[in-house]
Amino acid sequence: MLDIEALRTFVEVADAGGVSPAARRLGVSKSIVSRRLGRLEAELGVQLLARTTRGAALTEAGSTFRDHAARACAEIDAARETILPEGDLRGRLRVAVPVSFGPTHFAPVFAEMARRHPQLHIHTAYSDRFVDLVGEGFDCAIRVGYLPDSSLVARCVGPIYGKLVASPDYLRAHGSPETPEDLLAHPALMQGTETWQFMDGDEIVTVHPQGRFKADNGIALVAAAVAGLGIAWLPDGLTREHLASGALVPVMTRYPPPSAGIYVIRPPGQHPSRKVRVLTELLIECFEQASHLVDGSP
Repeated sequence: MLDIEALRTFVEVADAGGVSPAARRLGVSKSIVSRRLGRLEAELGVQLLARTTRGAALTEAGSTFRDHAARACAEIDAARETILPEGDLRGRLRVAVPVSFGPTHFAPVFAEMARRHPQLHIHTAYSDRFVDLVGEGFDCAIRVGYLPDSSLVARCVGPIYGKLVASPDYLRAHGSPETPEDLLAHPALMQGTETWQFMDGDEIVTVHPQGRFKADNGIALVAAAVAGLGIAWLPDGLTREHLASGALVPVMTRYPPPSAGIYVIRPPGQHPSRKVRVLTELLIECFEQASHLVDGSP
């Protein structure tokens, strides 16, 4: 009979591309991972992984077997959840979290979830890059802002409000844009190639700003705005203190951006796991109780 832990380990190695990264994901030693793989290959009588200098690559048999193994693990996890006592969670929840807001807004929620479920292992990875949920083995991710189109499943757990800001020195030197079209003449401080949206009455106006300073972290964009490098769209939670001190001022207030959102993102599938559902419900509960953390209200 195939060992479920060996199956789970094989899927992790296949997705991570090697024994070492899979061991880090699983929280076990490389020798344990290697032994589990050896048992599984011996049981099946085929080689699933070809070890290389760069990690591990799936053989033809391994590539065929990987999807079946992943489905089997998912089915067993679902079956375990159905027989657990109501409210009891076990196993591991792996979440990708943005650095901006992550330690201040989301970390307390994970701590509360761990407190409520003492047999649940919660692994959080803080980064502002868009991780590959499936390829990197995450159960879900939290993302803030406007979501690009994708095959991922998203659930909004709360709103987030923001505005255009710039430093007084920048505005004195370059003037202040009055309309969305005026923004095209100003350097934008952005994460990448995103579009910006603004409300003109009941209509949404979309612009494609340009700029030479980009960062995948909101705090870095705040620093660039304070330094007078351009105009930035930033959540109120990141700019509140700078607006209060006068280091930043609101720009183009006649055309406010529509509210963005805080989302729990998961890979496509019929149903979210119970762990992801519980996390989503807890986030909704926390942000309903503390909406001022994201909307800038007192």
